[in-house]
Amino acid sequence: MSSPEDSRRGRAQSAAQVRVGTRGSALARSQTSLVTAAIVGELGRKVETVEIVTAGDRSTAALTQIGGTGVFVSALRDALLADEIDVAVHSYKDLPTAPADDLLIAAVPAREDPRDVLVARDGLTLGELPPGATVGTGSPRRAAQLRALGLGLEVVPIRGNVDTRLRKVADGELDAVVLARAGLARLDRLEEVTEVLDPLQLLPAPAQGALAVETRAADPLAAELSALDAADARAAVVAERALLAALEAGCTAPVGGLAEVALGENGPEIFIRGSVTAADGSDAVRLSATGHVNDAEAIGRRLAADLLADGAKNLVGSTR
Repeated sequence: MSSPEDSRRGRAQSAAQVRVGTRGSALARSQTSLVTAAIVGELGRKVETVEIVTAGDRSTAALTQIGGTGVFVSALRDALLADEIDVAVHSYKDLPTAPADDLLIAAVPAREDPRDVLVARDGLTLGELPPGATVGTGSPRRAAQLRALGLGLEVVPIRGNVDTRLRKVADGELDAVVLARAGLARLDRLEEVTEVLDPLQLLPAPAQGALAVETRAADPLAAELSALDAADARAAVVAERALLAALEAGCTAPVGGLAEVALGENGPEIFIRGSVTAADGSDAVRLSATGHVNDAEAIGRRLAADLLADGAKNLVGSTR
C-alpha cells in the first residue's frame, strides 16, 4: 500500500514538465515535435523542448572524417546522463549499434517510409539523368549503390541540412541529390521529389525513417514512454541494426538493410533484405532472410553471417 509521500511524489512527477532534447536543425525539431505532441496528447504530460548542439552540427567536414556514426547523438546522451534533459529524440539510424550505459530506447514510434528519393533538375528520374550528371549525397552507402547501378553518374560528396542540399539542385550546382523520403515528409516537402527509389535500386540504411525516444534506464518515465512504442517498427529496426552490428564487426563496406513485418502462416513474420557494396560500386552482395517476428535480432545476425559467407567480407579492402 502506497504512503501519502508516495502519492505526493507521483502527483509531482505527473505534473512536472518533461524536458525533451533535440538538435536545432529544422528536420530534428520537426521530428521532436512529433514525439512531444505524443507525450502531451497520449501521456498527458507537459513538455519543454531543449536545444542541444552536437559535434555533427558544428562541423562541415564529411561524416567519415569527424567520427561517423554517433556524431549527432553524443551531446544529447551527455545531456541525458547529466540530468539536463529527460528525453532525447534521435534519428535512429544515427545511433551507434552498441548500447549506451545507463540509457534506454523507451520507444520506437510508428516509422515513416524508409525509402530513398531523388530530387533532380527538370523533374528527371534516376534513369533519365544523362551519363556524367552530378548526383550529391553525404552517404557512403548511397554513393556506393549509385555507382553500382552503372549509369555513369558522377557522385559528389555533400554535407549540410535539407535546405542546403535542395538548393544545390535549384541553383544548378548539382543535377540531383538523393535524400531520405522520411526527412522530406516530416518537413512537408515531398512535392520536390522527382522519384521515390525502389529498394531494389537503393536499399535504405538500417533504421532509416525510424525515431528513437531515449531516456535514462532508471527513470520511471521510461515506463510511460513505452506507450509510444510501435511494435512492428521496433521489430524491424531491431533486425536491421542487428544486421549492421554483426557486419561492422568485420566489414566496413557500405551497408543497406530493410525489414518488414507481415502476417505469415504461423503468425507475424519478419522479412529482411541486406546488402554490402564496394565503395566504387564494382561488386555487391545482396541476400534476404525471414523468420518469426520474435526472433528479429537473431534473423538480422543470421543474414549478416550469410552475407559475409557469400563474399561480403571480401569487399573490406575495396572500401579503404
